[in-house]
Amino acid sequence: MNDPQRDLLRHALAAVAYRGRKAITDAPEGFAGFRAGDASRSPEEILAHIGDLFEWALSLVRGAQTWHDSPPLDWPREVTRFFDGLKAFDDALASDQALAAPAERLLQGPVADALTHVGQLTLLRRLAGAPIRGENYYAADMAAGRVGPVQAVPTREW
Repeated sequence: MNDPQRDLLRHALAAVAYRGRKAITDAPEGFAGFRAGDASRSPEEILAHIGDLFEWALSLVRGAQTWHDSPPLDWPREVTRFFDGLKAFDDALASDQALAAPAERLLQGPVADALTHVGQLTLLRRLAGAPIRGENYYAADMAAGRVGPVQAVPTREW
């Protein structure tokens, strides 16, 4: 199927995977429970929310909108859930099945929200004393369908 809207959505998911992998890989001991303030979410809670976003996105695509506020799992299981959720959503977008939700709404809702939360994880890494390296994301090798934990090596970090 050749659908420019789906292709763009799938590329956006690849960007979430690439940036998300960078934010969650090699996180230091205790990072999952780190809090920037008393009322802030921990990285583990943020990652659980991202998992909920992709389950919601998949339900939107299938035409049966459902939302769950999942309690956080331990960090390794939330990391697995993050990539599994991306893959399930990407697989649905890659299929020939009609989308039950407009692509623009999927982008402005769950996908954009997930990118925002990946940015929060990146900021929390810095606040926790374990910053990730900056990168020219325009030059990064991201591709639709590459939504798992194995990502291209960064081309230009600083």
